[in-house]
Amino acid sequence: MHMGESMGKKADIGLIGLAVMGENLVMNMESKGFTVAVFNRTTSKVDAFVEGRAKGKNIIGCHSVEELCASLERPRKVMMMIKAGPAVDAVIDQLLPCLEPGDVIIDGGNTHFPDTMRRCKLVEEKGLLYVGCGVSGGEEGALHGPSLMPGGSPEAWPIVRPIFQAICAKTSDGEPCCDWVGENGAGHFVKMVHNGIEYGDMQLICEAYQLMRDGLGMGDAELKDVFSAWNETELDSYLIEITADILGHDEADGTHTLDVILDAAGQKGTGKWTAIEALDEGVPLTLIGEAVFARCLSAMKEQRVEAAKEFPHERPVFEGDREVFVELVRQALYASKIVSYAQGYEMMRSAAERFGWNLNYGGIALMWRGGCIIRSQFLGKISEAYAKRPDLPNLLLDEYFSDAIRKALPAWREVVAYAAKAGIPMPTFSSALAYFDGYTTERLPANLLQAQRDYFGAHTYERVDRPRGEFFHTNWTGHGGTTSASTYTA
Repeated sequence: MHMGESMGKKADIGLIGLAVMGENLVMNMESKGFTVAVFNRTTSKVDAFVEGRAKGKNIIGCHSVEELCASLERPRKVMMMIKAGPAVDAVIDQLLPCLEPGDVIIDGGNTHFPDTMRRCKLVEEKGLLYVGCGVSGGEEGALHGPSLMPGGSPEAWPIVRPIFQAICAKTSDGEPCCDWVGENGAGHFVKMVHNGIEYGDMQLICEAYQLMRDGLGMGDAELKDVFSAWNETELDSYLIEITADILGHDEADGTHTLDVILDAAGQKGTGKWTAIEALDEGVPLTLIGEAVFARCLSAMKEQRVEAAKEFPHERPVFEGDREVFVELVRQALYASKIVSYAQGYEMMRSAAERFGWNLNYGGIALMWRGGCIIRSQFLGKISEAYAKRPDLPNLLLDEYFSDAIRKALPAWREVVAYAAKAGIPMPTFSSALAYFDGYTTERLPANLLQAQRDYFGAHTYERVDRPRGEFFHTNWTGHGGTTSASTYTA
């Protein structure tokens, strides 16, 4: 017999997986008045936790999945905080025989959303409920209030809501940064887009840093002041704030920590999933795609060292007013960030249509207002935009954002042009500008592209003088005949 049974009190929720995120979530739940039963595959971890951090708290240690399920109040709620992939399927298989219809299984890992869609179907077929929940905010967030993005079986929401909204982050006016996202894989899809946007935000900040460092010759101490000042403007956000902190950090011997960190970036794949999904959806998620590729390019360190010898960069001597130019960079960063979010939201709209999800776009911005890595003032404006117009096709068409872009546009063009002349790579700044220019161009050269496709493959085209949906083929060479390809793919 383990301690759970002897105490007689049933737990409000069970949690499987006592790595740092799992442990911190348990401590968070317990601190909000919930009793939590815990289990970990390596059971020595359970004992260490119960006798250590969890000592004297309403936390019940369990040595098996069966024991965990037996110690829960009905309807039972079991949350998995384990590595995404086959391990999740294995735990679901262990849980199913121990649970009854109406009980809820929750996956709080970084799961790829198609897996959640599949598992949701499987669990619902057994009469149980399933929640795939995005959790953002890292270790700190898990302990003090993460951003939570739950999706899955809608009937599960009232069951998990009291716990989720108690433990999540709150906005400055007390709104919980957790709301129901949508059916089956919607929660994990939105978490994936969050991570893609995070890749974009981070790369944008890195490009601004490099432009000021290499293009304006600014040192870390000056740059720390710049980012601190920017954090008092529309750019007020967690990532800008930590960038200022990083720029001010020194090693024991006085060297700047940033100067000793190797410039080869890693990734865990969530940004990559977002870019792949965008290609599948046919959504021009250009900025996040560039942010993923920028990490790939950074990883080619040895080749870059060799290529830099082959093509030495003449660093420009900046002759203008640095303070004025720094403000131009700030405006360009803001405009690029607007485009990144516009693209991310475009992607969510497209997926909602494809998968039949009823996504709450303003609510998603509120979920991201606190607790998560991309938390910022800016998200409040997105929430307002969708409150005004729930069917807003693109953020660039909202009055607040279109005004902001109009104001920043001259600065944005100047900064991207300067970087191009100076040979400083700014893939996300420049792809954001290219997207904006394409999105706002009435006539793109795709007429020529369609002509080329029709010329070499008889793929047909639509005409400006005929209704959409009618397709035509030209016998371009005079001897090609009039037969066209039977399938038309845009």
